[in-house]
Amino acid sequence: MKATVVGLVTPHVLKLIDLARQAETGANVDWHVRDAAARTLRELGEQFNARELLVAYVKGLQSAIQDAGTRRAPAYMAALQTAFQLAVRELAKLD
Repeated sequence: MKATVVGLVTPHVLKLIDLARQAETGANVDWHVRDAAARTLRELGEQFNARELLVAYVKGLQSAIQDAGTRRAPAYMAALQTAFQLAVRELAKLD
């Protein structure tokens, strides 16, 4: 089985979307979001094509944020933006 960028990144983005949905219902997920994002950044950063994977991860989070628009609760957006900011910082380290 051949691993693809989509196959490696999508589960991580979906995990954060799930956490954002929990935040939308009132759950305190800040620590879980930060932990999931840090774990993702560590796992993707260990791959030989880490930069490509992190770019795809950032784009996936950015797309989820844009798709949510104003239709979602502020807590939902905050959870995704926290993960997005952490990923952007990590990506900047690779430059």
